[in-house]
Order: sequence, then structure tokens, then C-alpha cells
Amino acid sequence: MPASAQPPSSIPARDDITTPDDRDNHPGARPGLRLALILVAAFMVVLDFSIVNVALPSIERELGVPVSVAQWVVTGYAIAFGGLLILGGRAADLLGRRRMFIAGLVVFSLASLAGGLARDPVLLVVSRVVQGAGAAVVAPAALSLITTSFPAGPRRTRAIGLYGSISAVGFVSGQVLGGVLVEWTSWRSIFLVNVPVGLAAAILAPRIIGGSAHCAGATADRAAPAAAGEARGGGERPRRRLDLLGALLITGAVALVVFGMSQGDVLGWTSLPVIGALAAAVAVAACFTAAEARHPEPLVRPRLLLRPGLRNGATLAFLLGVWNGGEMLVLSLYMQQALHFSPLATGLAIAPQGVAGFTTGLLGPRLAGKVGIRRMLVITGAAAALGFAALTRLPAGGYSPLLTVVILVGFGTAGTAFGSLVIASRAVADGDQGLAGGVINTSRQIGAAIGAALLPAVAESMRGGVVGVTGDRVAMLTAAGAAVVATVVAWHAARDAGATVRPAA
Repeated sequence: MPASAQPPSSIPARDDITTPDDRDNHPGARPGLRLALILVAAFMVVLDFSIVNVALPSIERELGVPVSVAQWVVTGYAIAFGGLLILGGRAADLLGRRRMFIAGLVVFSLASLAGGLARDPVLLVVSRVVQGAGAAVVAPAALSLITTSFPAGPRRTRAIGLYGSISAVGFVSGQVLGGVLVEWTSWRSIFLVNVPVGLAAAILAPRIIGGSAHCAGATADRAAPAAAGEARGGGERPRRRLDLLGALLITGAVALVVFGMSQGDVLGWTSLPVIGALAAAVAVAACFTAAEARHPEPLVRPRLLLRPGLRNGATLAFLLGVWNGGEMLVLSLYMQQALHFSPLATGLAIAPQGVAGFTTGLLGPRLAGKVGIRRMLVITGAAAALGFAALTRLPAGGYSPLLTVVILVGFGTAGTAFGSLVIASRAVADGDQGLAGGVINTSRQIGAAIGAALLPAVAESMRGGVVGVTGDRVAMLTAAGAAVVATVVAWHAARDAGATVRPAA
């Protein structure tokens, strides 16, 4: 690897070991097509989070179910997606990134078809759970395909920038596209639209992505034992196996957290199911930690999580999830209830945030090249905090130019998403990129579950005067607090680095 492509000095040189599968994954004559296909899949997975929110009232009416049941269309997806991300990421490392990417797309697409055709609420919820499981395989596989396809430096930074912007745009686009589809067709179209796109991506992936079916996934932490085995005359590396017990425990722990946080506002924070789920999550997480300490091939190695880049990236992704997951729900309800906007008008009012996010994804690598990734994270976190601070002055009625400050939120959200992915991917070897993607995405989903429960709960508890205004302002202040904490984390990361880490020119 050229010197310019080496990771920062704080990362051991051995982390740049490239496995046979990783070499096969480097793009040849079609890097643009490869990246475009991966980004389409990533966009579709993120889009499905917010696109369903707009359709919930229509689902309630047509299927004749109460709000509490309809909410499981969202909750079921969130639990399966958040709970299975780390397992999906490690499976991509062990079983092959391209293979798992395609398998996840097929599962996601067929589950979307089942959801679009469902006439029974149970079938709809089950299809959403399966959809979330497919998404949990696609998301980390997509990110690891990007980070292992492009060598460290400007090309990888630009690719991650586009991935981060797609994540930000997909969340906002769900509000707009969902409003259009529900208003002009029916709620079923929000599921059926995934089917041709997902299956086409799965069919094209073997030709465009290429690469071998398996990933050896060697890392620095395993290099010494492997070398010792060869020195003893073994000749072959031991076959790596998926840590099934660890996979079950971490999946259960994350799923319980997501369930508890998402149902707190529905069932009550002091209700037995919520308290029981959160307590069980702590117990299962403790069992997971103990099991991993004894396992010879653990799903997650503690030493990996202790690396500053991955730790800071996961923290920033968590805080981003808190403000992003809650903000969309609060703003959507505020515009429809306080300002009396239609779902489509609500989506269009929020759309500038997505435009700003996409622009940031395109220009973020250039900004990072000038000021450094960590300093850029300080700037974007501060921008999000400033945008939310302005939104604490939400108007009581009618459209106000004040709402255009969502552009600052979009800039801060996309920039933080991009920067957290860059510093996290630099911290690990190619053989662990799937796991790193799973950790970052899991952190963001847990944050989103907390934000989606916390911010609407704050808004509801503080309601007074004109419907929604007082509580929504306090909710925006809470989101600003999360962005301020992210700014502080980025500031300390920049200071602890000793010098600004710049992408290779």
C-alpha cells in the first residue's frame, strides 16, 4: 500500500492487512457502477424507516386496527434492524460481503412484497420484522463493501461521504415520497416500490460488485496466532466460525433496548414490559460480555471497541441518532397538528434538510481535506446545535421562514454521519469492516430509538397554550443538547489526536 494511503499513526500498521477477498473487492473498470449500486441499496433501507410514518393513519383505517397495533409496523422493523446489525456485519466479514449483500436484498424485497399484499395486520407486522432482518444484513455489508473497495485516502473518503449523505437524504426523502405515494395511490405502494428496485440490485450485484464468495477476514489480532500455527507445521489457517452464542446474546440485548425505548411512550415508562425489557437488556449484555471474554473467536473483541476511532465514531453515531430520530417525528407532528399541513406539505417543508444533507455528502470530503475530519465534526455538530436552537422559536401558526434553518440541521446531520463513518472505518482492519459497520449502525439505531421515544415524550409532557408549540420547542432544545454533546466529543477527539487527521491528497 502506498505511504499516502497509510492510516494515522495511532492505528497499528498491521490493521492494513488486506485479505484475498478484500483484494478482489477493489474496483476495476466499474468503480462508479459498483458504488452507485451499493448506494441505491443503502438508500432503500434507510428510506423504509421514515416512509412508513406517513402511511400509518391509512393503514389504521384500511386494516381496522388501533394506533397501538399500527405502531408495530414501525417498531417491528426497528427491533429487527437494530438487533441484528452486529450479527449481520460479522456475517458479512465471515461469509462474504457480496454474498450477504445479495441475500439481504432478496430477503428485504420479498418481505416488502408480502407487506404490500398483506390483508391481515399480523402478516404486515411479520413482514416488517423480516424486512428489518434483511436490512440488518444489507446495511453493514454495503458499508464494508465501500470501505474495502477503495483504498484509504480521498477516494474512500468521497465514497463514504456519499454513503453518509444517502443515509441523511433517505430519512428525509421518506417523508416526501411517503406523502406522494399515500396521497396519489395507497399505503401499499410504499412497500411494493421496493420490490423491483431490490430484486434488480440483487440480480446486478454479482456482475457489478464481483469479488469472491468468502471473506477470510484476517486482522492484526489474529495474525500472530495464525503465524504460530503455521510455525508449528499446521500450514493452514484454522477455519473461522461465527460465534452463535455471542450473536444471540448481542441481538437479544439490542432488541430489548430498542423495544423498551420505543414502547416507553406507548405503554408508560414505569410499566412492567418496559422496565422488564430494559433490565433484561442489561442482564443479557452482561452475559454477552462474559461469554465474549472466554470465546476463542468472539463476535466482538473488546480490544476492537476500545480503539479511539471506533469508540468516538460509535458515540457520535449514537448522538446523531438521538437528534435525528426524534426530530423527524416531532417536526412531522408539529407541522400537521399545529400548522395543519398535509402529509405532503409536511414532507416538502422538511425537504430542504435532505437537500442540505446531500450537498454536504458531496462537498464534505473537500471540507474535510481542508480542515481535517475531526475539526469538520466540530463544525457540523455546532451547526446542528445552532439549527435546533433556532427551532426553539417555532411559530404558532402558518409557514415561517424560520423553518428554513432545517438546512443547518441537514448539514450537521450529514456531516456527522460522514465523519463518524470515516474515523470508525480508519480504526479497524479490512477484515473487520463489516463488524465496524454493524457497530456504527447499531449505535445510531439505539440512539434513534431513544430519540424517537424521548423527544415526542418531552413535547407531549410540555404541551400548553397553542397546540404543540411549547412542548415542541422544548423537544428542539433537547435535540440541540444532543448536538452540543456531539460537538464536545468531536472537540476532545480532535484534541486527543494531537494533530488534525487529513485525508491523503
